[in-house]
Amino acid sequence: MKRTTTVTQSGGLLGRLRIEGPQMPEALARIAETILADPETAAHASIVDLAERSGTSTATVTRFSRTLGFKGYANLRVAIATETGRAEQARWETDISGDIAPDDPLTDVLGVVTAADTRAIQSTAAGLDVAAVERVAAAIAGAQRVEIFGLGSSGTAAREMAFRLERIRVPVWHRSDSHTALTNAALLLPGDVAIGLSHSGRTREVIETLAEAADHGALTVAVTSFGRSPLAEVADVVFTTSVQETTFRLAALSALHSQLLVLDLIYVAVAQQTYERTADALELTVRAVDAHRLPEKIPSRKRVRPKGQP
Repeated sequence: MKRTTTVTQSGGLLGRLRIEGPQMPEALARIAETILADPETAAHASIVDLAERSGTSTATVTRFSRTLGFKGYANLRVAIATETGRAEQARWETDISGDIAPDDPLTDVLGVVTAADTRAIQSTAAGLDVAAVERVAAAIAGAQRVEIFGLGSSGTAAREMAFRLERIRVPVWHRSDSHTALTNAALLLPGDVAIGLSHSGRTREVIETLAEAADHGALTVAVTSFGRSPLAEVADVVFTTSVQETTFRLAALSALHSQLLVLDLIYVAVAQQTYERTADALELTVRAVDAHRLPEKIPSRKRVRPKGQP
C-alpha cells in the first residue's frame, strides 16, 4: 500500500530557506542566498531581476519556486512579501545579534536568548499546518499504542510529550533505548502512531525506528528542522521546526522550544478531541497529588526570643 506523505510548511518561508537552502543544488542554493540577503528587495523583484542577481536563469527561478511548493514565481514573491511585511509589523528586536561574548552582561545575554527563542517559535508557528496537526491528534486519540522516540535534546521533548499524553489516558510510551524502540515499533499495528524527533533528521536510530513502525502500518510522524531529511522521507506527516542559533547554543540545542511548540499543539488538539475523558483524567491526577502540596498560604510563625534578649 502506497503511503501519502504530508509535509507541513513550518518555520516560515525564510526559515525554510535558511535551513534547506544549503542542501539544495548549487543554482537553487544561490537563489535562496540572494533572497535571504535582502528579502525586501526580492519581494519586489521581477523573475528576470532575481535570476540576474543570483546568477541563474528564469527557468531555474521557476524550478526553485516549485521546489518550495509554489505554482510559480508570482506565488513565491507574494509569500516573501507577506512574510517580510509580517516581520516588519511584529518586529521585536529581530535584528539583535546572536553573538554572545564571554564578558557580556547577563542582561544583554537575556535579550539575545529571549529574542532568538521568540523568533524560532514565531517562525515555527507561522508555518504550522493545522490540518496536519488535527490529523495526527485524531490518530493519537484513537490509537491503541503511541510510541515516541528521540535522543539527546530531542529526547527531552519526547519525554515531555509522553508525560502530557499519559495524564489524559493516552496509551503512550517514550523509548530512550534504540533496541527497545525498535522492538516495540515492530509491535505497532495499523491505527497506532509513532512519533520520531530529530533536529537534523539524520539520527540513524530515530530513522530506523520510524521506518520499522511504517512497515507495520502505523501512522508515522517526524518532527525535524529539515523537511527533506532522511527522517522526513520515512514519515507520513512531517512537521519542520525553525531554529535560531546563538553563541554556546548550537542549532540542535536551540530546537527544543520549537519542538515543544509543535508537540504542545498536538497535545492540546488531542485534549480537545477527547474533552470529557481528558477533563476527568486531569481532575483525578490533580486530586491524587494534592496532598503532597503545601497550602497556598503558610501561617507565619513568630520567633520566640529568650528572655533578656532584645
